[in-house]
Amino acid sequence: MVFSRLFKMTSHDMAIDLGTANTVVYVRGRGIVLNEPSVVAVETINGVKRVKAVGEDAKLMMGKTPGSIEAIRPMRDGVIADIDVAEQMIKHFIEKVHGRRRFMRWPEIVICVPSGSTKVERRAIRDAAQNAGASAVYLIDEPMAAAIGADMPVTEPIGSMVVDIGGGTTEVAVLSLRGLAYTTSVRVGGDKMDDAIVSYVRRNHNLLIGEATAERIKQELGCAKPPVDGIGKTVHIKGRDLVNGVPKEIQINQAQIAEAVSEPVAAIVDGVRIALENTAPELAADIVDQGIVLTGGGALLQGLDEVLRDETGLPVTVADEPLICVAIGTGRALEDPMFRAVLQNG
Repeated sequence: MVFSRLFKMTSHDMAIDLGTANTVVYVRGRGIVLNEPSVVAVETINGVKRVKAVGEDAKLMMGKTPGSIEAIRPMRDGVIADIDVAEQMIKHFIEKVHGRRRFMRWPEIVICVPSGSTKVERRAIRDAAQNAGASAVYLIDEPMAAAIGADMPVTEPIGSMVVDIGGGTTEVAVLSLRGLAYTTSVRVGGDKMDDAIVSYVRRNHNLLIGEATAERIKQELGCAKPPVDGIGKTVHIKGRDLVNGVPKEIQINQAQIAEAVSEPVAAIVDGVRIALENTAPELAADIVDQGIVLTGGGALLQGLDEVLRDETGLPVTVADEPLICVAIGTGRALEDPMFRAVLQNG
């Protein structure tokens, strides 16, 4: 009993959802302990680079930094784009969770990766975690982690479909018996929606807005289908007028944002259609009963479940906690021997 309690106190094993937009950390026996943006601010002084801020503090600097500071997002499309910065970010989050004290043992770390990631991309993630202080690194496919986190029957001989819409990628998978029967990864997610909003505002209003403003518009007004009244909610946004070159404020409504994000939404619908077309008949029969479950931040886009329901004719539900679903599933795979078989060494 005493040994068990001592082990719990000294256990540093972690599950990390290393996302394009946010990094969520789950610690064995403690649950989710950290949820911060995947952003690192790097300062260059006399040619020497050093990390100035990570996470929330770094995100506040995005688009507002002087020449000597650069706010970097080391993850792009769900995989590492800058391995050195990613390593620093993982190290910072490990220290933030456990403190700077010396570990009695180095932690085991489970990290989720997009199902469509290459061996090179997987190797980069494993190397970054090992260099940050992990004793052993295991990988888990993102759709599998999302399904476990959403309490789907992944260990049973029942076909289930999960659509995980993250910042960089949308993972569509059909699962059965702890495995992926079919999976496809579409490089469309929250970031592409933000880019679509920036392009729409620039094209139709001659106004240049930043990434952070586009994300705020998406969260406040984002919807996958036009509102019933043709206008919906409105919000004022500020940016730089491309004609006069001065700051300017305009008003934008929900119908316009629905039009702006229509292309990324259509790409997600196509990904789901392709997965359904390639699903074995017996699994397809189960999906008719089980329906489709949406996870990830993109699942919060208003009306997306309705659009998928209309396009596929299947029941579509949003997971209870879509933003942390993948991290919860990764954590369960770390803790529960029943899911241990889904972890990969490389």
